Amino acid sequence: MKRIHIILIAALLCAPLSSLAASPQTKKSNDKVVEKILEIGKTDNRTMQHDDFLANRIGGRPVGSHNLQDAEAWVAEQFRSWGLEVMVQEVGEMPVGFSRGPWSGHMIGGSGMQLHFVTPTYTAGTKGPQKGHVLIAPKDQREFDRMKGALKGAWVLVGGNSSGRPIAARDSVAFLDEMKAAGVLGLIQAADLPMQAHYDRNCFKLTMDTLPTVCEIKLERAQYDEIARMVREHRDFQLEFNIRNNFFKGPVKYHNVIGMMKGSKYKDEYVLLGGHLDSYDVATGAVDDGNGVSVAMEAARMLAESGAKPKRNIMFCIWTGEEFGLLGSKYFVENKTVPLEKISNYFNRDGGPLAAAGITVPEAMYEDFEKICEPLQDYTPDIPFTVSKREGEPQPRSKYAGGSDHTHFMLGGAPTISFNERDVKGYNFNYRVIWHTESDNYNMVYPDYMEHSAVVTAVTAYGVANLDHLLSREGLYKD
Repeated sequence: MKRIHIILIAALLCAPLSSLAASPQTKKSNDKVVEKILEIGKTDNRTMQHDDFLANRIGGRPVGSHNLQDAEAWVAEQFRSWGLEVMVQEVGEMPVGFSRGPWSGHMIGGSGMQLHFVTPTYTAGTKGPQKGHVLIAPKDQREFDRMKGALKGAWVLVGGNSSGRPIAARDSVAFLDEMKAAGVLGLIQAADLPMQAHYDRNCFKLTMDTLPTVCEIKLERAQYDEIARMVREHRDFQLEFNIRNNFFKGPVKYHNVIGMMKGSKYKDEYVLLGGHLDSYDVATGAVDDGNGVSVAMEAARMLAESGAKPKRNIMFCIWTGEEFGLLGSKYFVENKTVPLEKISNYFNRDGGPLAAAGITVPEAMYEDFEKICEPLQDYTPDIPFTVSKREGEPQPRSKYAGGSDHTHFMLGGAPTISFNERDVKGYNFNYRVIWHTESDNYNMVYPDYMEHSAVVTAVTAYGVANLDHLLSREGLYKD
C-alpha cells in the first residue's frame, strides 16, 4: 500500500493544475500594480494593525485632546514612511483642551454595587473620590425650598432620557442652575444600554475661568431605578464616584492629515478617499471611524508598496472634527484645497466595519467601474463584488443631508460614490449598538471585512485615477 500512495502522490504532482479540483481563482489583471495589490491583500494585509494602534495604543480621540494630537502625528508619520507627500491642514483650535482618565463609582452601604456609567466629553470630573448622599431632584418650588439645605454635597437623580449630551434646561430638568449653585456634587440621569456619551457644545467657548464644575453622570437605567427606589424608601447609603476628566490650557489645534500620491499625467485632477480620525472617548473609536481611517491607510500603503504611478493624484484624506460638525472636510472644501470640478470621485468610509461588497453607480459611470472592478468580482469568494446601476438622485442642498465627510463635496456637486458595505457573512452587525457608545471598541471590528475593503478601495481608487477621463457626472444628480 505504501508504494501505491507514492505513485498517486507523484501523479498528482505531475498533473496540470487545470485537472485538479481547486477553489475559485481571482481573475487576473493585465496591470502589475493591481496584481501586486491583490497579492499583498492576501499575504501582508495590515489593516487591522492600523486599527489596533488607533484604538488600543492611542484610544478615543475627541477634538482638543492629546490623543487626537498623537493620532495626527502618527498618521502623518506613517504616510511619510510609505513615500507619500503629506499635507497637514490646520482646521481650527479649541480654547481649552480635554483629557479623559479612568472613572469608577460604587455604592457605600446597601448592596455595595459597582456603578456602570459614562460622562460626556468636556464635562467636569470629581476632585478625587467624592462620596455623598443621594436625593431626587425637586419638581416644584415648594420641594426645592424644602430640600435646598440638603443639596450641598449630594448626588442628585434627575429625570429625562439621556441623549448622551450634558443635561440642559431643554431636558425639562427643573431648578438646574439653582441646584448647581446650592453645591451638589453632580447630576445623575438614567441611560439605556449601551450608553452614549457625546460632548458639551459649549466647549468651543470655554476658558480656564469658565470650566464646568458639576459632574454630569449617565447611569445604567437598572441601577438608576434601584437607587431611586432606595431613596424613596429612605434607605441609608451613599454613592462614591472618582472621575478623572481633566482640562488643560489651550489653544489646542486640530488638523486634517492628507497623504498624496502624485499623478503622472493629469496633474490637476484628483481621486479622494478617506475617513475621520476624531472620535468620542468613552470607548476607543475602533469602528467610528477607526475602521474608515484604517482602510484608507492600508489602501495607501498597498498602492505605495505595489509601485503605483497613477495618472492623476490620489489623496488619502484623514479628516478631523467630523463628530464636532464635519469641521475638517468642510474646511477642505470651503478653502478650495482642490477644485471640486477636478475631483473624479471621493470615496468616503464612515459606516460599520463591513465588507465593501459592491458599488452602485449612474449609467454613465457603469462601464468604467465594471472594467476597473473586474479583478475584484471573485477576489474573496465568500464576499462577491458586484457593480450595479442606479438612477440619479436629487442633489442635496442642506448641510445635514449627508451626515458624514462626503456632505460638503456633495453640496458642491462633486461625485461621492461610495461602496456598498454589507454584513455578507451574517455577523449580525448592529450599528446602533456602537454609534457613539461605550461599545465602540476593537472587538467590534471584523478583520475579514476590513482587509477585503482595503483591497477593494486600493484597486478601485487606482483604477479611477488611471482612466483617460474624469468620471462622467451625467445622471449623477437629477435636475
